[in-house]
Amino acid sequence: MSAAFKMTPMTAAGFESKPSAEIKRRLSNPNIDPLIQMSPVTPMYAGFACNVDEASKTIELGISVHDGDYTTDYSIQKIQYNDTPQNSGGLIVDHMTRQIRHISKEHLFKFVGAGVTEILHELAPKLCTRLWLDLDMVPMVFKVRNTARAIKPSAANDPPKPRPIDEQADSAVRKLVMYFGPSHNPRLSIGYRNQVEVDANGRTHIIDGVEEYRKTCREGTWNSLNKYADDLRERGIKIGFFSSTPQGGGVALMRHAMIRLSRILGVDATWYVPKPSPAVFRHTKNNHNILQGVADPNLRPTKQATDQFTEWITYNAERYWLSEGGPLAEGGIDVAFIDDPQMPGLIPLIKKARPNLPIVYRSHIEIRSDLVHVAGSPQAEVWEYLWERIKLADLFISHPVAKFVPSDVPIETLALLPAATDWLDGLSKPMKPWDLNYYMRVFKSQCSDIRMNKLLWPARGYICQVARFDPAKGIPDVVDSFCKLRRRLDDILPASKTPQLLICGHGAIDDPDASIIYDQTMALLEKEEYAPYASDIVVMRIPPSDQMLNALLTNAKIVLQLSLREGFEVKVSESLHHGKPTIATRAGGIPLQIIDGKSGYLVDVHDTTAVANHLYNLWTDKGLYDRISAQAAVNVSDEVGTCGNLASWLYLASKLSKGEKLKPNGKWINDMMREDAGEPYREGEPRLKRDSINIQG
Repeated sequence: MSAAFKMTPMTAAGFESKPSAEIKRRLSNPNIDPLIQMSPVTPMYAGFACNVDEASKTIELGISVHDGDYTTDYSIQKIQYNDTPQNSGGLIVDHMTRQIRHISKEHLFKFVGAGVTEILHELAPKLCTRLWLDLDMVPMVFKVRNTARAIKPSAANDPPKPRPIDEQADSAVRKLVMYFGPSHNPRLSIGYRNQVEVDANGRTHIIDGVEEYRKTCREGTWNSLNKYADDLRERGIKIGFFSSTPQGGGVALMRHAMIRLSRILGVDATWYVPKPSPAVFRHTKNNHNILQGVADPNLRPTKQATDQFTEWITYNAERYWLSEGGPLAEGGIDVAFIDDPQMPGLIPLIKKARPNLPIVYRSHIEIRSDLVHVAGSPQAEVWEYLWERIKLADLFISHPVAKFVPSDVPIETLALLPAATDWLDGLSKPMKPWDLNYYMRVFKSQCSDIRMNKLLWPARGYICQVARFDPAKGIPDVVDSFCKLRRRLDDILPASKTPQLLICGHGAIDDPDASIIYDQTMALLEKEEYAPYASDIVVMRIPPSDQMLNALLTNAKIVLQLSLREGFEVKVSESLHHGKPTIATRAGGIPLQIIDGKSGYLVDVHDTTAVANHLYNLWTDKGLYDRISAQAAVNVSDEVGTCGNLASWLYLASKLSKGEKLKPNGKWINDMMREDAGEPYREGEPRLKRDSINIQG
């Protein structure tokens, strides 16, 4: 402990509740699931507060424990300082995190959220970040009174008295629990004009400051990001993103991360979504499947559905965004970014209201350019409708994948940009075993709730594919590959040494296919060739918990991504980042992310024999597995992280807001950005493959 501080135990009141020795005894039974013996049982919340007494040079620290219904315990401690309270932040963080770890282990608690008072946040600005990264608690900062109200009117003019620290901590945690849902995940917040209020409109502080972000990327990326952030901030430029859903897919994950980092950098960036319509989303999902070539050949867009689609986007635009004071009205945003094939109808409406507003359209799905040019085909019908609207945008951004863009798109307006993920959010951050085990335990409970097969980890390893239940994700090939592997392994290994298979993913509100594909997968397992291994295949649709997916990826042995058709599928880079050998198809942008034979393996679509061979080699050759795993973790490009991705968007906003007319001519935006920033790639710096790509078909 620093010489400038010391604990004052005689004034302390520690946690009073006692753990159950009987529960611990029962859980220590060697005959039960080993995961249950070493994981937290009960989700809990905590409030954190402080009082500073300058007269005695002490800081009083309070922690209140809440079970979601009522406060169950509290702790009060004092530290004494010799310098100033502002220099006590590190000690405060160490003390409070140590207290939470202690009560967690004693009571088998998993703290999921933290309410922090504004005064404490100012005194210990790194506390929230440490709670998120070290303890997996979602921290939220609240304004809480630190002085007691006068009891009698006659005392109103008396000097204010400090409010008891346990009351302040209790107030913080009671405010906190209102932001969490019944599954102990933070509630999604959609505000005025259907703006997505990322991180509860800034109240959630999972990362404070730029230090942690700086560690996630290389110097050239970081310098470029700050160059354009500084320019936009100094000129007061406002940028707006428009996409179909606030949760559930890759676009939503990227936007949450980008708005969070933009806020930290001082860039005025906002994000809007339309009011959801199940009928419209059925139509747009059909369009999605048609464009990718995975729909029934007889499926075509009807006039009724197309008209409903047009009316829906017009209603949302006029009600929420084009009316006076809206983001697309005069005086609103300076650059508009439109995502998703659900949103092109917004472009002509913007051009009519604000002809000079720069608009960038981003296409994130594969468009079968070999089919959209076949007169009378379903693909041609869908593309004709979309292109009539998209062509009014200033730029067309595509994933950097061959034949992803129809030849109608003028090459001078075409730019390339991959999808991205965030290395500090719940999906990808490193997590401690205590927290990983909690999510694995919750996952097992969810399996039990629907009578799904048991995932026997950690007693047995497993192979997984994490993806939405979508006809393009190749789930039947995943099952076939696994069963081919098991037929070979069963000849040489006991059952306890063979793997299980996990197929899982979230849903999204604009994806009505998930239940259909899930049911088809379960029916597939009843076929004669797969039935002998069906009991070792776990198929789960899971709720929107990033940390649960993180845990399932972290604990998997090998990851598959056997898509038939694909956009970019950044899940591949997430798996590599976790150090997981990944076997994936040569579909969409997947081959750009894997160095074949070095960080993973690439196979042709439907080549389940090749997949099974790679699985066999990785499962039986530890040396090979370790080499591939080590290479996977260090060969991930900054382009697929939030810092690199945001730098590209801010570059576009910076240029377009100055009235510059960009002509990418099919170039990668990241390359244009790095060149303009004067930050060329350095020798050995990982990049996505830049092989010659015939982007237009």
